[in-house]
Amino acid sequence: MRVITEPVPAVRSVALGFWIGTGSVIETDDEAGLSHLLEHMLFRGTERYRSEEIDQIFDAMGAEVNAGTGKENTSVFTRVLDRHLERALDVMSDMIWRPVFGELEAEREVVLEEIAMYEDDPQDRVFDLLGEAVFGHHPLGRAIIGRAEVVAGTDRERLAAFHAARYVPANIVLAGAGSIDHDELVALAEEAGAARGGTEAERPPEVAPAYERRVCFLRKDTEQYHVCLGGPGIDRHDERRFALRVLDTILGGTSSSRLFQEVRERRGLAYSVFSFNSQHANAGEVGLYVGTRADNLVEAVAVVADELARFAENPATDEELVRARENVKGRLVLSLESTSARMNRLGPAILNEIPILSVDEVIERIDAVTLDDLRALAAELWPSERLAVAGVGVDEEAFHAALAPLGAPAPATASSGPPEQR
Repeated sequence: MRVITEPVPAVRSVALGFWIGTGSVIETDDEAGLSHLLEHMLFRGTERYRSEEIDQIFDAMGAEVNAGTGKENTSVFTRVLDRHLERALDVMSDMIWRPVFGELEAEREVVLEEIAMYEDDPQDRVFDLLGEAVFGHHPLGRAIIGRAEVVAGTDRERLAAFHAARYVPANIVLAGAGSIDHDELVALAEEAGAARGGTEAERPPEVAPAYERRVCFLRKDTEQYHVCLGGPGIDRHDERRFALRVLDTILGGTSSSRLFQEVRERRGLAYSVFSFNSQHANAGEVGLYVGTRADNLVEAVAVVADELARFAENPATDEELVRARENVKGRLVLSLESTSARMNRLGPAILNEIPILSVDEVIERIDAVTLDDLRALAAELWPSERLAVAGVGVDEEAFHAALAPLGAPAPATASSGPPEQR
């Protein structure tokens, strides 16, 4: 197991996290949801601690332990006073290495309720629907939360086997930031059993996504139409990721962005409108979201289409470029005043083999982004004719009619929920 730390002078807290290389992308179809279910089961007791004891221990430290499942990894994390580091690591290590999978029936019901909750939330559903529209049947297009039938049909033996295959030292990173000494953490981790042997984690063979432009719609009784447009982006090793952050900021990442100003501020067509992007091992995704009432659907989509056309021709002025670069740098530096943010930067970087750059190095790369960089990226990633579309609302026919300005293709069917947190 790899251990990485970043001391932060003048703080008394430690952010600590285990990062495990398993998530929805690293599941077969009949395993869809096991990473998420397993993450829940880590809290249901270990060889030494009952489920209730785990909560009591962290409550007594003035802290909490939490977890999340993503596309490519699972994390278990906490933030405690430095004097509680040894105790926190001891309990978390037991959760990671020695879960007993107790109370499976009760926790299975909790997860099924969570899936039902996401099924009822159209603003969550539309993002998973977009994943299906962009990635099709590839695992990247599958909901992180999993499928109810897989969760309902999984027994303790299957879950234990899944844990044994994925939770091996070579597939886990322990990250810490704050009032922490690296050698001390390594020694504590060895005492807790993290130095045990283990083979490489089992993974299904990687298959590249087969992109095609799709339209997916889910009929649901809602007050708004929830609309997402998106397409393939860049992977996490692509050096253009710094330029993409700047580009995303200009398109829809801030309150001064083009989409926010044109759709919400000038026309009042939406409360929520924004763009986003994600990077994975061998693929990425760009997208935008707008939620609007039925009366405004046609106009909102037309305005978005116009903005995308303008964006493809001229993604940034000199003024927008300067403002976006400063915004990205400011958010980065401000976020890193948190020990949790620093820990969250370290763990995935080591697990996913991404170089860890200093703040100055990141700022240097952001400052190096040019208008030509943005034009090239916008021309590659944001032409409306390459974008898939997802929608949730009451009338499928009205939805497809509203897509005319985008030149959208014939509809497809799909279904799906988002990155979850316990």
